[in-house]
Formats: sequence, C-alpha cells, structure tokens
Amino acid sequence: MEESSDQLTDEEIAKQVQQGQVEPFELLVKRYQEKLTRYGRKFLSNNQDIEEIIQEVFIKSYVNIKSFDLSRKFSSWIYRIAHNEFVNALRKRKRSPLYFFDLDVFLPHFVSKETPEKDIEKKEAKELINRFLKKIDSKYREVLVLYYFEDLSYKEISDILHIPISTVGVRIKRAKNIMKSYCEKYE
Repeated sequence: MEESSDQLTDEEIAKQVQQGQVEPFELLVKRYQEKLTRYGRKFLSNNQDIEEIIQEVFIKSYVNIKSFDLSRKFSSWIYRIAHNEFVNALRKRKRSPLYFFDLDVFLPHFVSKETPEKDIEKKEAKELINRFLKKIDSKYREVLVLYYFEDLSYKEISDILHIPISTVGVRIKRAKNIMKSYCEKYE
C-alpha cells in the first residue's frame, strides 16, 4: 500500500478491493476496528464476544465487498453488517445480561488533564448519562449512540437501521426528551 492510501476515502479503498486488490482492505479494518468495538459494547458486555463478532463483520464485508454500491457511504454499509451481526448475537444469548455503555469509550474527550473539580464533575456527568441511557428503550438508545457518539448523519443512521430518515429524527427528539425528563427528575 502506498502512503497516500491514508488519504483515500473509504469508498475509494472499497473500489480498489472490488477490483481485486487485497492489501487496501487492511486500511478499512484499521479505520473501523475501534469504531465497531465501541458500537458492539452497546449490545454485548463480553469483549471477547465483541472481538469475534467484529472479525465476522470484517470477513463478511470482505467476502461481500463486490455488492457494496460505491455511490453510497461505506460506513453505513459496514455498520449495517455489524448491526445485523450484533442483533443475531443478542438473539443467541438472550439470557445473558446486557451492559449497554462504557462512557469512557464513548466520551473519551472527558478524560483530560484538568482540575480535580472538573474531573469530579465530568465523572458525575458520565455516571448520570450512563444511568439514564440504560433506562431508555433500545430503539432510542441506538439512535443516540449512532448520532452523538459515532457522529453519523441522519441518512447514515437511516441506512444502518433500515428506517426512514424522518423516523431517525423523531427517535432522536424523543430520546432527548426522555433523557431531559430523567435529568429533571434527578435534580
């Protein structure tokens, strides 16, 4: 791989892989490994299970790369594969408890060199957000994670969840209102 391959978009790399170049796929793995791990923690608590499923996601995306439509966003496509794999894993493990968020992963900007008072405030905020996220319905939690923590657009979320863009907006608005009501009750 050339050094300039770091400058390529995901879609350009996918095109190279579609044309039979194997090496560029490694760059996609590097770009999405951490993101998909964070996303996986929304569904499963066991890191080993998450890693195994992510490996399966990369295998499926490589095997099916020719079906990827280059006019669309690669991120939406791979998140959709990941979503399906994690949902399937949940169905298989119905009886195991779910731990939905590790905010140290989702909000890494909270971990910074600041005053002890700020650290305490941020820690309390993370605990509150974590507690409230666990209380809301998964359909709302999922859009919040994808929008706020993964920085995906409404369109990308729509593609991943196979729901209309307007539904994404409605769910985000409802989720924010639910979170706000929990915050008000807490105060």
